Amino acid sequence: TMNLKPRICWALVIACGLAACGDSNQPATKAASDKQEPAATTAALPKTDQLNVYNWSDYVDPNTVTEFEKNHGVKVRQDFYDSNEILEAKVLTGKSGYDLVFPSLSNLGRQIKAGAYQKLDKSKIPNYQNIDPILLKLLSQVDPGNEYAVPYFWGFYTVGINPDKVKAALGTDKLPDNAWDLVFNPEYTKKLKSCGISYLDSATSVLPLALSYIGKDPNSNNPDDLKAAAAMMEKTVPDVLRFSSSGYINDFAQGNLCVGIGYNGDFNIANTRAQAAKNGVKVVALVPKEGVGVWIDTVVITKDAKNVDNALKYINWTLEPKVAAQNGNLVNYAPGTNKAKEFMKAEIVDNDSIFPSEEALKNSFVNTEKKPDTVKLGVRLWQQIKAKSHQ
Repeated sequence: TMNLKPRICWALVIACGLAACGDSNQPATKAASDKQEPAATTAALPKTDQLNVYNWSDYVDPNTVTEFEKNHGVKVRQDFYDSNEILEAKVLTGKSGYDLVFPSLSNLGRQIKAGAYQKLDKSKIPNYQNIDPILLKLLSQVDPGNEYAVPYFWGFYTVGINPDKVKAALGTDKLPDNAWDLVFNPEYTKKLKSCGISYLDSATSVLPLALSYIGKDPNSNNPDDLKAAAAMMEKTVPDVLRFSSSGYINDFAQGNLCVGIGYNGDFNIANTRAQAAKNGVKVVALVPKEGVGVWIDTVVITKDAKNVDNALKYINWTLEPKVAAQNGNLVNYAPGTNKAKEFMKAEIVDNDSIFPSEEALKNSFVNTEKKPDTVKLGVRLWQQIKAKSHQ
């Protein structure tokens, strides 16, 4: 099973123009070392037979890498990491030794500002047109103009439930119109307390959801907004059984929880585990039409990349619908190109907790960089909130 927890992030959806794909055979006009120039003018890139990739573990179908090597006459060296912190330590030195890395939005904006990556020459990525435009709008909040990063996989924070236990606790199988009421409205949490409510143990994850719920900007730096979100949660946390960022998966699978704030993938994993255990438990990841908190893992070219031409070819390869589908079938998350759907397993494509509706996505958000004071206040408020719970 994959643990995608470190990869999450938040922000408001804003409109952005999509860059058009050009002709890949434009004349070379820029030196490859000229990293600061806009990549609209095609660089004269040296041809090499190597590509050095640093990716999350278990995040690519090895067969797609082998195929890329055969098709392009390139030898791919792959190393793997399991946290954004490890990746950041490498790329911020400016001497990572890798051509391609896969940062999450939570860290991407800061790394772009620090000069860790180079702009994409989109004329060399003809499959760029396959990217889901909604994802590009989300991405543009931390990568204005979508100049540096391409979406690789994505998912979201949402509400998960055990439908049978929720029905028993509420006395009805009718859920509230807004699914977030199940975790943020005392009218519901008081009843659901009996069967177990769980929150992620993360201020940066849950506070933006709470801000969105009370109609505020999820990325607000206004202390009054954060305090209002905390005050709202203080009415429900006495009903929360536990704060957990990973243990809740097994608790759901075993039927010990009935409602929680968590990752879409984790609720699906919990349901799979329950099915394997044949214990009669069902777990469902809801997709509130009011929106969810989206995380996106991206692919970028490092500033010190030695094999830029091959890096661009590989990015283009990941956006090839059949390749994206092959990777998506293995990973069980949604790839950056919607066109992959027609080649993916039906049970993945038809699962709206992997591919949510356009309506839900339009109301969703990703994480932008917060001011240091906002981060500190968030942590302090989170401690106060947890102190009022009965863990």
